[in-house]
Amino acid sequence: MLKCRSAWGKLAPFARGAATLQRQNVTRTGLTNGRTTARVPAAHMATWPAGGGQNHLYVLLVGATCVGGAIYAYRTVKGDQRRYQERIAEISSRPHRRAKEATAGLHAEPPAQEVVATAVAESEAPVDPPSEEPDARSAAPSETTQPPQADEPAAEEAPAETLAEEAAGRDSAQPSPALPWHAPYLLIGGGTASFAAARSIRARDPGARVLIVTDEADLPYMRPPLSKELWFSDDPAVTDTLRFKQWNGKERSIYFQPSSFYITPEELSNAENGGVAVLTSKKVVHMDVRGNKVKLDDDAEISYDKCLIATGGVPRNLQVLDRAGDEVKSRTTLFRKIDDFRSLDKVSRNIKSITVIGGGFLGSELACALGRRSQDSGLEVIQMFPEKGNMGKVLPEYLSNWTTEKVKTEGVKVISEALVKSVTCKDDQLEIKLKDGRLVKTDHIVAAVGLEPNVDLAKSAGLEVDSDFGGYRVNAELQARSNIWVAGDAACFYDIRLGRRRVEHHDHAVVSGRLAGENMTGANKPYWHQSMFWSDLGPDVGYEAIGIVDSSLPTVGVFAKATAKDTPKAATEKSGTGIRSESETEDVASSAAAPPTPAPAVAAPKDDYGKGVVFYLRDKVVVGIILWNVFNRMPIARKIIKDGEEHADLNEVAKLFNIHED
Repeated sequence: MLKCRSAWGKLAPFARGAATLQRQNVTRTGLTNGRTTARVPAAHMATWPAGGGQNHLYVLLVGATCVGGAIYAYRTVKGDQRRYQERIAEISSRPHRRAKEATAGLHAEPPAQEVVATAVAESEAPVDPPSEEPDARSAAPSETTQPPQADEPAAEEAPAETLAEEAAGRDSAQPSPALPWHAPYLLIGGGTASFAAARSIRARDPGARVLIVTDEADLPYMRPPLSKELWFSDDPAVTDTLRFKQWNGKERSIYFQPSSFYITPEELSNAENGGVAVLTSKKVVHMDVRGNKVKLDDDAEISYDKCLIATGGVPRNLQVLDRAGDEVKSRTTLFRKIDDFRSLDKVSRNIKSITVIGGGFLGSELACALGRRSQDSGLEVIQMFPEKGNMGKVLPEYLSNWTTEKVKTEGVKVISEALVKSVTCKDDQLEIKLKDGRLVKTDHIVAAVGLEPNVDLAKSAGLEVDSDFGGYRVNAELQARSNIWVAGDAACFYDIRLGRRRVEHHDHAVVSGRLAGENMTGANKPYWHQSMFWSDLGPDVGYEAIGIVDSSLPTVGVFAKATAKDTPKAATEKSGTGIRSESETEDVASSAAAPPTPAPAVAAPKDDYGKGVVFYLRDKVVVGIILWNVFNRMPIARKIIKDGEEHADLNEVAKLFNIHED
């Protein structure tokens, strides 16, 4: 085109001159015709316009310019088409060349070479690019091929096509041929939320192919028994079997399903009926939300259609322990995983003293479990925390103090209002110095001071982290992006009744994972379910809670005398499961109607909190409920919070839980 414009620039003056001369001749001819009769030969009139030989030059110049421009445009267009076809052919042949290189030295593939040559040579023929349909791709190298279908290549071309599709979707740095490079449903994290989501996805989409990627070496398992029932097992091989007896005597494993339930990762892409595969000991370190792919810690990449982030959290540690040095760190356990249980079990059998720092759920459960073991082994168990009593951030002060006394009866030495100033190692023991001057000597420390949500992928993925509660900020459908969901401990969600929250309990992981799985298959349901949580201080004392349970809120407690039926052991015997949230149902609970006239409040019975109900209030509305040694009544509590009504007399509401039954 540049050449055409240059040529026209040179010819334009001649064309304009010829046009001017033509206009002058026409004007002169018109004047002459007005005076005399034109005497023009017939042949001349039929062949050329008036103007004589100069008109010939004009016609030649204009004609040559038009013909030259047309020829140049035609050649330019044809050249562009040829180069475009060559480029398309070159791009389409890349997978074939990579497949050929990958199999070089292993075996000769004449059909594959013919396919590549054909793709490059026939530049103007339509070239089919590798399929973009994820389910049509092969995930693992294979020298066997499927029978050709009606719309597939001939049998001799099938091996080359299979290898080409594999090479097109697999990164060159892929360390293992068994690693799937694409998963329609990718679940990051191998905990309760991921397993619940996988089960939900398969329930709604029976042919779904689901890949769970976890940095742990174990298949998905439940965490509550790690700090509860496993410690009360009489089996010396419990750390290997990970099987335990529930309070009702029934035995089960901490794993949700045996290995036979899953398919292997290399089978995932070719599984005719889909399935769930678990890629263990792999950590996702980078997430490309635009490219719909993730990178693992070995630089392998996996693409996805829909993704769930269920990375849970990591145990917090005290700063004084972080700064204490390697020797102190080697004698400190941050309790979270199966390996932590095995390690602590081994340590507790070979030392004389152990100290649990933390007075929350986990710290109190571990202290009671270790205290029960100390009755036979002589192990000294110490628990220290900054609050006045066990679970002081959750329970009202009177109930917290009562719980502390109960923990002491389990063989635990409790040190309350303890703020750790420093930790040093001296004479083969750890010395914990408190800010008030007290000194505690011990052999090992268990730090149970909370959980930090794992949001390592937030930066690379560009996902929002909530500044108040932590965790990935999601909407009511648990979505962080159009094809990315978050569930479990790492999700900061909007509760339509209680506002934005983040919950770190087993039942929430189950419920949020199940909902995320449903929404990943198109359900578009909002999160409205009030999840519960529970804690057991041995087989005799336990509680279930729901909503916001914060000791800083006003509370009303209604208690009654406990019976033999009011224990965690009795509750599991009735429900048939130690994981009490599994027995929950959405039973219809009657609404708590307020009496017409206020009744006087009943104070909690002194020194007797065998069983009862504690209501947590915000603006005179119940926002949280603890059922103390009252079991299988959670649907009623959930209904009360869902209604969000003011109650003039909570003693009447407490009657709905039948706490006064014998």
